[in-house]
Amino acid sequence: MSPEQREAKRKIVEARSRVPDTRPAGVYEPPDWNEERPLGGPFDPWLRSPELARRLVALGGVLRFGSSLPARLTELAILLVGRRWTAQFEWYAHEPMARRAGVPAEAIDAIRDGRTPPLEAEDERAVHDFAVELMERRRVSDATYARLVEAVGEPGAVELVALLGYYTLVSMTLNVFEVPLPPDATPLPLRT
Repeated sequence: MSPEQREAKRKIVEARSRVPDTRPAGVYEPPDWNEERPLGGPFDPWLRSPELARRLVALGGVLRFGSSLPARLTELAILLVGRRWTAQFEWYAHEPMARRAGVPAEAIDAIRDGRTPPLEAEDERAVHDFAVELMERRRVSDATYARLVEAVGEPGAVELVALLGYYTLVSMTLNVFEVPLPPDATPLPLRT
């Protein structure tokens, strides 16, 4: 490990240690420094480019913890992206966080199974519809955008676009570098 990688890893560990207690057991913990210990998730592949790693971790922190979107909507969007990419580790890491953030269990199960989730809250439906339309069509209609802005405001809409892009990057990283699940984790079924 180069000195730059070592320093980037130290900063990632410091940043991860400030993450609110939403982590599932065994994910990114304990956050103490150990040069030899893998970080898990996308962080080890990112460390191959230390400056990129530092900046991506900072962006992820802003999007998850400095956004105007409530955690419930953030985690719903993350699950939608993770499922879209069948990013196994992403689902493993965020499914329990989504439950704790208040995403309905029936919605989580439906997303996992590739079905349209039963969402009662208008903001959840707006986030879902926007995310799905953007991922499928690579753009959104004016009506879909207007519904999202009505539900989360213009800053929230911009933050959601950034969140979807960031977690697409995370999912790509996890899939390209085949980041493994822990042995006791249940993998997502493959998309058909």
